Amino acid sequence: MNFDPTSTAITLDNCASEPIHIPGLVQPHGALVALDAQGRVTHVSANARALLGSTVPQPGDALNAMHLAEDPAVHGLLDALLGAQATWDDGQADHAEVRLNGSLFDLIAHRSAGQIFAEFELRSKAPDAVADFAMKAHRAMDKLKRQSSIDALLVLAVGVVRQVTGFDRVMAYRFRHDDSGDVAAEDRNEALEPFVGRRYPASDIPAQARRLYLINTLRLISDVSAASVPLMTAPAVEQPLDMSHCVLRSVSPIHIEYLGNMGVRASMSVSIVVNGRLWGMLACHHRAPLQVPYSIRMACDVLAQVLAANVQSLLDRDRVRRAENAAGLRARLIEAVLHADDPVPVLHAMSPQLADAFDAPVVIVAQQARLHVHGALDRDAATAVLQWLKDIEPAGNALVDVSAVDDWPADLAARMAPWCGLLALRFDELAEGWLVMLRKEQIETVLWGGQPEKVYANGPLGPRLTPRGSFDVWKETVRGTSVPWSPEEIEQAAQLRDELVRAGAARLAEMNRARSHLLAMLGHDLRDPLQSIRMAAKVLELGSGDGDSRLSQRIESSSSRMARLIGQVLDASRLQHGSLQMNKVPVDVSKLLADVVDESRTAYPGVATQLESPDSLPMHADPDRIAQLFSNLISNARHHGTPGAPVIVRLSSENGGAQLEVRNEAPAIAEDIVPHLFNAFRRGPVQNARNKGGLGLGLHIAQAIVVGHGGEIAYRHEEPHVVFTVRLPVVPSTVTAF
Repeated sequence: MNFDPTSTAITLDNCASEPIHIPGLVQPHGALVALDAQGRVTHVSANARALLGSTVPQPGDALNAMHLAEDPAVHGLLDALLGAQATWDDGQADHAEVRLNGSLFDLIAHRSAGQIFAEFELRSKAPDAVADFAMKAHRAMDKLKRQSSIDALLVLAVGVVRQVTGFDRVMAYRFRHDDSGDVAAEDRNEALEPFVGRRYPASDIPAQARRLYLINTLRLISDVSAASVPLMTAPAVEQPLDMSHCVLRSVSPIHIEYLGNMGVRASMSVSIVVNGRLWGMLACHHRAPLQVPYSIRMACDVLAQVLAANVQSLLDRDRVRRAENAAGLRARLIEAVLHADDPVPVLHAMSPQLADAFDAPVVIVAQQARLHVHGALDRDAATAVLQWLKDIEPAGNALVDVSAVDDWPADLAARMAPWCGLLALRFDELAEGWLVMLRKEQIETVLWGGQPEKVYANGPLGPRLTPRGSFDVWKETVRGTSVPWSPEEIEQAAQLRDELVRAGAARLAEMNRARSHLLAMLGHDLRDPLQSIRMAAKVLELGSGDGDSRLSQRIESSSSRMARLIGQVLDASRLQHGSLQMNKVPVDVSKLLADVVDESRTAYPGVATQLESPDSLPMHADPDRIAQLFSNLISNARHHGTPGAPVIVRLSSENGGAQLEVRNEAPAIAEDIVPHLFNAFRRGPVQNARNKGGLGLGLHIAQAIVVGHGGEIAYRHEEPHVVFTVRLPVVPSTVTAF
């Protein structure tokens, strides 16, 4: 059965499934003969007899000594393929110069899927010229090995290929993650417009074409406008001939139109294959028909292999360098974090280096209410990003990567444009510590090279098959997407996250050790000075008048309370392993509160403390602990309230229990801080200049005291007041005085 390649019209709609490996046609500058494993001819191009002479076998003939006998090299090569098939890999080609019908041909023979292919390509140049061009190509290979960058390799390669082949233009394409391609280097006739810097969509090279570029790494179209020659097929053959490895294979009509629209009459492509992937390509264009001899093409193919090997070496070297740089940056950052009390300022200071390392123009550092932005992003947008990260509730110390606007919530995506790529790592789960990096959509990062306003001729399939139209399609395919985060970048981010988490744990352990040491020092080293103060107060009391006596009594009372407070501070370290010990006795909390308020007024005469309390409110409690509770809440209000505004203290009997309210004027506490208000050593959203010596223990101990008495403590905001409320159960007592 003969395969009719024209039975189905090829259009842009079905080009992705176009059977380009079985065209049933050859280019007219050569002839093809195909045989089966038994030496029977299965296919012959219709021009074979005109090119090769009358001894060409016909479809269905068994190859014999009379066929193509004019040059013995023909049978020598075919016999080698037929007689030793097991030693030949599919697509492995052999070559010989043969003279048939008065003309010189390059005979290229290979086997594939049990078939033997003999392609006779008409030689267009004299042997001396071919040898000279091949020698130039070999000399260029040595230069390739000495290049120190990929750009230099590509620039050299396009120059050499153009020199040895004579094409008007030679371009080096470099393919990206999405198979779109950039023109990275170019050597051209000065009369041609430049194409350097242009990028084209992956659809310009459909999947089946990419497969063939890997299988057959060099492809020549010697005359775009020449009519293709059909194959004649033996009657018993039903399947179309797979021509994947053939050098004479005809060309897709879509590709022909694309080249024609650009004014190209001849083209050649040489694949650059790195690690089994189509990394790039050398694409050659000519404004007139041009047939490049097979040996020169093979020299270009070898040059491309040398180029690929050097590209691989440079890529590996660059990968190692980037890994080393990332490790060095990570080491410097972690060292700085370990020596700092707070990781946020360190991360913010190193944001420019992080931006360079991850190719991310915007870096966000946030923890609790603190937010720092490096790059062209407003704080409101950064806050919205962090809120979204909080809303999606990633587990643990998460790593979130996004590369398309479709992955963002619609309202946030509209607000973030043109930023659509995100790589975020959470380094502190409890305090919502985030390091976020952002990328723009690709279209924002690509410049159109050459002359985008140039008008190209359109063929029957329309303007899509022009450089301008192709670029427009690329813009549509990448709209709303960023360059995705590479596996190496994601791995580096994960390593950075893990190091930050470990550094945070180490810093916390060190702080706990330091605080334990501080607490021990407070308990041991301050007791003797306090005892001396108490003794001095007694001496002052014995030798003074009534006014001084009252002052000395206050000094003694305050120093005694300080001594007790030191012991209570030490209790904070024990709360991690249990609860505070309570020594409950009958006590009048009204008089106890009045004493604490009086002490506060004496120590801080500039702060108005208003007390509303019943004359007596007896209960069963630990007087020192309750006094400490009152003192801590009043101190907290004094330190964090609006300067000049009073601290309001209210004690009342409510529903058979005691209720204490401590109010101070202040803005509402940030919502992300509220859940951690009663944690030990908590840090607020900003440093309080009036509480520089605070250890963050007051509310923590207050809660422990309340819980130890079976009560509850709570925070609320009643404009303009911050209010802490304590409710304690009252056990009836006969005691009426303290």
